[in-house]
Amino acid sequence: MLIFPAIDMRNGHCVRLFRGDYNQETVYGDSPADQAAVWEKEGAPLIHLVDLDGAKAGAPVNVESIRKICETVSIPCELGGGIRSEKDAETVFALGISRVILGTAACENMDLVRSFLRNFGPEKVVVGIDARDGLVALRGWLETSAVKALDLAVRMVDLGVRRIIFTDIATDGAFTGPSIGPTLKLCQAVPQCRIIASGGVSSDADAGKLAALKQDNLEGVIVGKALYDGRVSYQALVAAAGGK
Repeated sequence: MLIFPAIDMRNGHCVRLFRGDYNQETVYGDSPADQAAVWEKEGAPLIHLVDLDGAKAGAPVNVESIRKICETVSIPCELGGGIRSEKDAETVFALGISRVILGTAACENMDLVRSFLRNFGPEKVVVGIDARDGLVALRGWLETSAVKALDLAVRMVDLGVRRIIFTDIATDGAFTGPSIGPTLKLCQAVPQCRIIASGGVSSDADAGKLAALKQDNLEGVIVGKALYDGRVSYQALVAAAGGK
């Protein structure tokens, strides 16, 4: 199981939100690119980027920060937040992004998902499923839909999606531990799809709990706030996850 460090961007800064609340923001640095360089040096195989402004605006906003990150590091970067059209995807691919994450757009527009898969390929398209009490959350977690997260995952895989990032909003940035049960159910519901867990990991023990699920399709876990607060080191997480 791989460990993917997260960089959440807002107003050009590196930040973290508490449970997705834009009013509960902690700023960790003025240079997302410098932070990306730190994670590359630590040995991260990929960096998970989120354009928080883009998630609210419905289009990429932190374009210059994204450009600088891609120019600074040689490892791949994935981006979520505000990718709602093929033009948005083409914009960030041109900046150097390796794969894009469809969240709100995936839930609301199946045809768009089909088009992304057809034009960019399944390796460059990830679907982000963010859940609140088992239901899919939309628009930067500002709205909750009536769609069940597991149902959406099955639909996405039927369309040809081969990688899903699953976030349980209740655990994100809250240090309550990862959402073990829902993550396991998702892995079992779509065994042919790679799953990346996100939210709640605050210690090497938490990473170990996910690794202990022993799900072949649990590709990795995204960690943010715990790393920035110094609660756990990147290397400790790697060791707990199996040393990859």
